[in-house]
Amino acid sequence: MSTIPMFQRRLHKIDRLDFVLAGAQKSGTTALHYFLSRHPKITMGDQQEIHFFDNDALFVSGPDYDQLHKHYPLLASSTLAGDCTPSYIYHEPAAERIWKYNPKSKLLILLRNPVDRAFAHWNMQRFRDREPLDFFDAVREEKTRIAGAPPAQARRFAYVDRGFYGQQLARLFKFFPREHVKAVKFEEFRDKQRETLASIFSFLGLEPLRSVRTKDRNVVPYERAMNWEERIFLYNLFAEDITKVEQLSGLDCSDWKL
Repeated sequence: MSTIPMFQRRLHKIDRLDFVLAGAQKSGTTALHYFLSRHPKITMGDQQEIHFFDNDALFVSGPDYDQLHKHYPLLASSTLAGDCTPSYIYHEPAAERIWKYNPKSKLLILLRNPVDRAFAHWNMQRFRDREPLDFFDAVREEKTRIAGAPPAQARRFAYVDRGFYGQQLARLFKFFPREHVKAVKFEEFRDKQRETLASIFSFLGLEPLRSVRTKDRNVVPYERAMNWEERIFLYNLFAEDITKVEQLSGLDCSDWKL
């Protein structure tokens, strides 16, 4: 007769992640990770941003998924396992890698006005003393700076490039059906948090959290405000892609337009 307690026998090693919070960076993913990890039927592993599917070195000779699963405890059958790594939506091979790993995986995507996202990204880099250039100079130098850099380094300075969500969503939809992808606007998540969270948990097949305590996360002070010249310049870069986002996701992005 087994001496293993009954509750332990009901637990099992993770077989596959059930969902991935795949981006976008500076769009509320840290806050959403917090709320997801608070749900009693979800485990988000032992760290935010595991960076498995965007680590090219792990896929040279075939991925060892144990290197991903080691971040998760033994699970009850009713518990969902998720990963929050915002760079997945931007890293080109990641969508196909996630699909090959689990074609039934659900994907959560938070999207922020790409103009505001670019400026928030630059401000974060300045705050961390990683960016010597002023914002407009950094935008003008972006293509040159990222051209020859390895992906992990290049994405640090991809202020504009990371905001072309239409291209990124199109790549996701090559592999995943629409019903497996939930795109949410950062602005909706910020302004209507309770309702937005309820829709996200419903998408995952779960009841909403009983209580939601609003708290800002991963917020850094702004060095300065974006000026109008910068905003117009960036909007003109993103205008066509914003329309593509609306077409692909069904989101109303009118508040992103000038």
